[in-house]
Amino acid sequence: CYRENILKTAKALVEDTKLLVSGAASSQDKLAQAAQSSANTITQLAEVVKLGAASLGSDDPETQVVLINAIKDVAKALSDLIGATKGAASKPADDPSMYQLKGAAKVMVTNVTSLLKTVKAVEDEATRGTRALEATIEYIKQELTVFQSSEVPEKTSSPEESIRMTKGITMATAKAVAAGNSCRQEDVIATANLSRKAVADMLTACKQASYHPDVSEEVRDRALRFGTECTLGYLELLEHVLLV
Repeated sequence: CYRENILKTAKALVEDTKLLVSGAASSQDKLAQAAQSSANTITQLAEVVKLGAASLGSDDPETQVVLINAIKDVAKALSDLIGATKGAASKPADDPSMYQLKGAAKVMVTNVTSLLKTVKAVEDEATRGTRALEATIEYIKQELTVFQSSEVPEKTSSPEESIRMTKGITMATAKAVAAGNSCRQEDVIATANLSRKAVADMLTACKQASYHPDVSEEVRDRALRFGTECTLGYLELLEHVLLV
């Protein structure tokens, strides 16, 4: 029941995505209508996903988290898409903002597809862990793209905060190795959820610390490079766990 509702609402959201992209080249009214429609649809989708997660029961909280994370990814992608649409409104086809819009739309569709795959996998206990890992790998890749962009963080933090956040990576690494050894679905799902948060927190703290006023350009470049290398190394580890 929930799966059918999620599928139907997700399809409507994909149609809204198309309207948003085409709306950038049309009137402000059409763009506003498309944005309002997509906002309504994502609210409906979030509700049916939450009901689906609740139906799993409280004895499987990690899988519930996987589902909630999937809808959060879709909501974030929609927010970015609406922002990109506003930026591209009334611009010529070869304007850089149009390429950003196409990129945002691609991420949006990727995340909706990921949500649907996750919903399907939840019904099959044998594939839950695999799907959770695949979704986490995709999420980390998207976070890395944001990290590597030229966008300056809204706030800065101290180098100590960045160091503190690397402890989460250490814990997640130990968990990933243990999951690779046990191959138990619940261990793999827990690893996926922990990895997702640990890497995202590390990337955020690293970028904020690298733009601290006391940090030189040379140190910033090194910090950003090491943040990228750490993430790529962790992705490689998750790929190995997935293979196992």
